[in-house]
Amino acid sequence: MDYKSAGVNVEAGRAFVERIRGSVESTHRPEVLGSLGGFSGATRLPSGLRQPLLIAGTDGVGTKLELAQEVQKHHGVGIDLVAMCVNDVITSGADPLFFLDYMATGALTPDAMAEVVEGIADGCRQSGCALLGGETAEMPGFYPKGRYDLAGFCVGVVEEADLIDGRTIKPGDQIIGIASSGVHSNGFSLVRKVLENSVTQHDIHYGPENRPLIEDLLKPTRLYAALVRHLLSQDISLRGMAHITGGGLPENLPRCLPTNTSAAIAADSWPRPALFDWLQQHGSIPERDMWNTFNLGIGFCVVVPEHQLQISLDLCTEQNHQAWRIGEIYPRPDESAPALVGLPV
Repeated sequence: MDYKSAGVNVEAGRAFVERIRGSVESTHRPEVLGSLGGFSGATRLPSGLRQPLLIAGTDGVGTKLELAQEVQKHHGVGIDLVAMCVNDVITSGADPLFFLDYMATGALTPDAMAEVVEGIADGCRQSGCALLGGETAEMPGFYPKGRYDLAGFCVGVVEEADLIDGRTIKPGDQIIGIASSGVHSNGFSLVRKVLENSVTQHDIHYGPENRPLIEDLLKPTRLYAALVRHLLSQDISLRGMAHITGGGLPENLPRCLPTNTSAAIAADSWPRPALFDWLQQHGSIPERDMWNTFNLGIGFCVVVPEHQLQISLDLCTEQNHQAWRIGEIYPRPDESAPALVGLPV
């Protein structure tokens, strides 16, 4: 008996590293030292920083992986993995520096694994973030053959004086909602249950535009790093930011607000994508659960002073991001008062 007969193919693992080398190294920033294959990755901090803060975030893709693996679409979940981490890190105003991934599988399937890593590299390139390294673990007997799970870790950097943590948000500030690409990577346990009860084939279409359902459900999470970088470069005072993930607007927007403020949201200020209407109809999902599970078309929020509202919206449009004024900041009399009003939650 040898390691290969026990389910771990070391030679295939080495070949896989060489296969993905070009994709990984295409993401490297000027600060990166060395190349793929060492015990660790190394990077310098960008030059010119006086009091740099390192901002870290980690996340996964969740059960969206089940649907992606069922239909053999792997590139998009690689982008999802990056987006779930990078979109969190940038809410502090940090520039994403590097990313690490962890992939665990029952048996190495080189084509699928390479497609995932190419997706991760794609997400890193879009975010200006170096894919500094990662780990691929074959775990036969723990994961079924052909199945895999993903986790990611991102580190960014920001000047301490430029840290965005919501403390400067005040009444009268405006809330801008920036469009999601779809469901992103949250709520898929409910999505899969709806599909299980409603869909018998994968080529179903939905909505007034007759869109392919599974393809739209698997659209990668939108990345907002380049947009935030551009807004900051144009001297937009981003007083707070929120990545709208699990729990939707009700859970995530209050996370960026000072305790003495609340957000009033106009629920009809942006169009709800037809994909969410399909899910609600076919899953008989109560309206309250829709708001507390899905992003409902808003993937990221920024809070800006009123005098910068229109220019911020215009800059989002210039960067090919749909955006809407979705609400305003008001005083919150005490912590027993709701931090968010206007939604059926």
